[in-house]
Amino acid sequence: TAGIAGLVRQLYTLLLYLLLPLVLLRLLWRSIRAPAYRQRWRERFGLFEQKPAAGGIWLHAVSVGEVQAIEPLVQHLLGEHPEMAVTITTTTPTGSDRVAALFGEAVFHVYCPYDIPLFINNFMERVQPGILLMVETEIWPNLLAACQKRGIPSLLGNGRLSAKSARAYQRLGSFTRQTFRRITWLAVQSEDDARHFAEVGVPRERIRVTGSIKFDMKIPASVLEQTQVLRRYCGEDRPVWVAASTHE
Repeated sequence: TAGIAGLVRQLYTLLLYLLLPLVLLRLLWRSIRAPAYRQRWRERFGLFEQKPAAGGIWLHAVSVGEVQAIEPLVQHLLGEHPEMAVTITTTTPTGSDRVAALFGEAVFHVYCPYDIPLFINNFMERVQPGILLMVETEIWPNLLAACQKRGIPSLLGNGRLSAKSARAYQRLGSFTRQTFRRITWLAVQSEDDARHFAEVGVPRERIRVTGSIKFDMKIPASVLEQTQVLRRYCGEDRPVWVAASTHE
């Protein structure tokens, strides 16, 4: 079973190499509307000049929503462990901008490398993290394998996995089980998420239901004051529907 899983990971890596030109073309295409996609390409190959102190905490948050969600956690880490370097990686320029706006120079930020061993090794050699925290659904087989090989604990925070995604992962059999078992510990949003992660191979004792980190945010008093003003404007005794997210 392990041999089959290893073979599938090799095929997966080969496919990523073959798709890399298309991925770069997609970045170029997206840069037509968002020029920031045309910048800092070397970081996506794990190449950058500045380096954080070794042995720090690496958090990977894909884009704006994930970066916003981990703000209270990052602020806690910066306050409780000022001696440890905090590295945050994102995938999108908007996520990168949000990191800069929230944390400034307090953290080290670059784009996350593509899930290709050469690029991951480039990144690891420069950052030398002591622990990796992935946010929500960021499961990358080669990244997790590299962490396991280097003895770096990998955690999934604010984890979620739908029944549909779990069924899709299960079709890959031993490759899926091997990949998910490389995660050291999972903090997931609900009991349903815990069950789905267990179904794809994560030992149940490594999973803990902690709820969504988005509910741990501290709302500034100024924002609460603005909501009270808006409430009076809309009317004290009438219902108000806030369409905060209109995704299906």
